[in-house]
Amino acid sequence: MKRYTLLTIVAAGMASLAASGPASAQQAGTATGAAPMEEIVVTTARYRAENLQDVPATITAFTADLLESAAVERAGDFVRLTPGVSLVQAAEVADAQVNIRGINGARDAENSFALLVDGILMTNPAAFNREYQDLQQIEVLKGPNGALYGRNAAAGAIIITTTKPTDEFTGRAKIAYGQDKTYTGALVLSGPFSNGAKWKVAADYRKTDGFYHNIFVNQNNVDDFKGWDVNGRLLFNVGESGTLDVKGHYGKVSGASITFNAAFALPGFTFAPLPNAALFWEDVNKHDFQFVNNIDPSNEQKAGDLSIKYDADVGVGRLTAWALYSDVKNSLGADGTSGSFNFFSADAQCQSTTAQVFNSTFLGAAGAPGHLPPPQIIFFGAPGVAPAAIFGPYTPTACDGTQWQERNQKDYSFEARLASKGDGPFNWLGGIYYLNIDREVGVNLGIDKGQGILPNLFNPAGSSNPTESLAWDKFKSDVFAVFGQLSYKPTDQLEFALAARYDNEQRKVHNLVPTAARTQYIDFNPFDMVFTGNSPLNAALNPLINPAGTIPDRKRTFSQFQPKVSVTWQPSDAVTLFADWGVGFKSGGFNSQGSSATADLFINCLTQGGCTSTSITPTARSVIVSDEFEKEKSTAGEVGLKSSLLDGRLQIDVSVYTTQVDNMQFFEFLVGPFGLLRIVNNIDRVNIDGAEISVNARVTDHLRLVGGYSRVDSEIKKFTSRPYTVGNRSPYTPGYTAIAGAEVNFPIGNAWHWQASAYWNETGSTWFHAVQNEQVNTLFGVPGDYTRAKRDAFDTVDARLAVGNDHLTIALVGKNIADKHWLQEVITAPEFGGSFIHPGSERRVMVEFGYKF
Repeated sequence: MKRYTLLTIVAAGMASLAASGPASAQQAGTATGAAPMEEIVVTTARYRAENLQDVPATITAFTADLLESAAVERAGDFVRLTPGVSLVQAAEVADAQVNIRGINGARDAENSFALLVDGILMTNPAAFNREYQDLQQIEVLKGPNGALYGRNAAAGAIIITTTKPTDEFTGRAKIAYGQDKTYTGALVLSGPFSNGAKWKVAADYRKTDGFYHNIFVNQNNVDDFKGWDVNGRLLFNVGESGTLDVKGHYGKVSGASITFNAAFALPGFTFAPLPNAALFWEDVNKHDFQFVNNIDPSNEQKAGDLSIKYDADVGVGRLTAWALYSDVKNSLGADGTSGSFNFFSADAQCQSTTAQVFNSTFLGAAGAPGHLPPPQIIFFGAPGVAPAAIFGPYTPTACDGTQWQERNQKDYSFEARLASKGDGPFNWLGGIYYLNIDREVGVNLGIDKGQGILPNLFNPAGSSNPTESLAWDKFKSDVFAVFGQLSYKPTDQLEFALAARYDNEQRKVHNLVPTAARTQYIDFNPFDMVFTGNSPLNAALNPLINPAGTIPDRKRTFSQFQPKVSVTWQPSDAVTLFADWGVGFKSGGFNSQGSSATADLFINCLTQGGCTSTSITPTARSVIVSDEFEKEKSTAGEVGLKSSLLDGRLQIDVSVYTTQVDNMQFFEFLVGPFGLLRIVNNIDRVNIDGAEISVNARVTDHLRLVGGYSRVDSEIKKFTSRPYTVGNRSPYTPGYTAIAGAEVNFPIGNAWHWQASAYWNETGSTWFHAVQNEQVNTLFGVPGDYTRAKRDAFDTVDARLAVGNDHLTIALVGKNIADKHWLQEVITAPEFGGSFIHPGSERRVMVEFGYKF
């Protein structure tokens, strides 16, 4: 179906429903004795308090009651209840990628949505995936909203509102215990000071052994997790109409990372004489996950932030100003990915650990591969020297090396806006914004000497974990913006609105890789696949590429004007029709310096040829990589209908949209004889069309039903780096998402009640890379075939059964109660010849006790 044909059909259907809406509501009259749905007021969707049904945008809103019944505690919990939104949480806790209507937040870039917590824009992507225990409301606003929310709101905004401090001393506590030795706890205390001031303290704790077991070391260290947060809040009255809101947060996480296996895509290696030959070309959905790491994977995060917000009536309007300081330090350590290329094969630790595994009972009979899960390690014959063995990543040997990554960011920001009081036909708003980011990122490939990981980005030769390859940069950004909105209501039923914003981002990068350090095995010329060492730690320092031997500083400025126009028509109290068009923007930036040189030297030269020991000029390029990436710009139009029928007991919202994304930022994971490289690439153009419907019904006073469906059709129209992928789907974008839920609440006497709820979610099939049904030249000399690298559609069911009164609650909570097996992520590395796959969560049942006073 053509893009605008779909829009026309749905728009016509909406107009028909609008015409029949009031009559339908009137006819239903008193069909049941159920009370109407509660009215949801959103206070931040357009920076003024409005009924959800009146806002000209598609918003999924969750009240405190619904959040409790759905057992929402972390970001993924409410994302699963939101049509058109999906989340990937794989490598580590700070790595949560949210896809809204086909636009994804790229790893190592920034989110594609604005995150606001109590009206303050949180800049660091790591701020999203935390515990949420004192929630009042969550709003997921879809579509480009940069005109008001600015940077990174290309896909939408997630607006989180926590409870305010109370006028009387109150508190609530919750503890839970469940499978996998999982413990959680939360405590919220609040009360008054003198002179009308109020305070609140909230804390949470979570610990689990995780779902998966390392069979090599016989430990639950694959996805174990421990984390805690403490939040404080002070609310002061200032003058006759002003408030001062001061908030602080500190949290710490200590867990595992890199819960991946490899699934190869090399049909050329599936001939019979090879052991386990069929596993060289696997369907990722049928992979038998086993974890055999000899390195205990780790993830450490320390996060702190402090904010202050002032809000007051200043006569001509309402003044709001806030300032935020945030500091997040994040690191991870794990097995490396380098075993497949055998450049550590001459290392004594690689040889001895290979022999130990080969001759141990872990493999079964000596010399005969047994239950050790290939293709983590596949032996051709006697172990020790290439090509006697083929290694995958994350093995029980030292041949894959180690990896240590750091992503540390400090930022401070400020915003001030003045808005009209909203009591006339004209309403206006204007504001300014400033942000400073200081970010340091590094990825270190180390030699595994059998003594674990030294937690540094550079370790010299002679240490217990010397650095063999290194990307390490310091990034700085200064962001300036002005924004405003003007709306006009010529009648009570009609409103026109125009919003606009201008962002200017100045970005710089400074390289920190030591220039004098040399490798032990990786060399200047990988073309003979004999690794003799004595190379710089970063390919950009290779004298064949860069005779100067240094990496110069870079700086660029990215700017964008972001308008948004909307029209809202309410033909009756029961129906709202709206249409809008807007521009979204996400700044460009810098990859690790040396990314382009690394891709040319170790991938393009080896897969495309043309390079020699004196000339690093590949004949062609399998992948085009740059040390910088361009800004992402999206243009989207939407028409929608919101209806409140059956005396307010039935709400049906429908919308249809079309989006064009220019220079979509897309994460690529490159693996080769250099370790690993994380880069952000740009897909030149992606077209996205979609439609959504959501239903919310109060069938009786005791039964509530919810449902939603979102269909997303996406197509890559141009991709300079990989032109053969034109026509493929947008990466990380499910073809559809669907939800259905039911909640029952009955009184059982003496102020007690019982509550039961179940929520079903289905996510359509998903490609995670632009390379999909294609074959790509690999570093192994045979093509990689990725037709089996698509994640299949999957569904899960979460449920909660509780009994309680006004003070005490006892609940049984189950996540993925049918124990469906699914994939969290499939990171395809085309030139490597495979994908890195992460299993989804299994069933977990918990018993929960809560108390309020």
